[in-house]
Amino acid sequence: MSDTNREIQELLVDYAGALRDGGIPSFLKSLTREEGQAIASSGEFWEAAEIVRVLNGTAFAEKAVTADVGLFMSRVNANIVSRQKKARGASPRKQRTNTKSTDKSQTAEKEI
Repeated sequence: MSDTNREIQELLVDYAGALRDGGIPSFLKSLTREEGQAIASSGEFWEAAEIVRVLNGTAFAEKAVTADVGLFMSRVNANIVSRQKKARGASPRKQRTNTKSTDKSQTAEKEI
């Protein structure tokens, strides 16, 4: 990728290699200002790049790994059950009366 001002076809080949190898950031850093402008204004590049993405997706589909969310979902379900149990087990609290303040007010009333 050391060529300066590569043609669209060369840029597409480099892009396809970078996409295959997971080096898109390196590819983007290698672009000169003129190459970047050529890519941005070229419909041909974007159409070909979309085809490259589709081909890469189908070629490596069997190697692609999808995230297993089973463990996450079981933890979420366990938290939901735990909260439901806590909500059922919680009884309404009785308001505690402050005996000191009621004693003082009763004593004050008796004195009056």
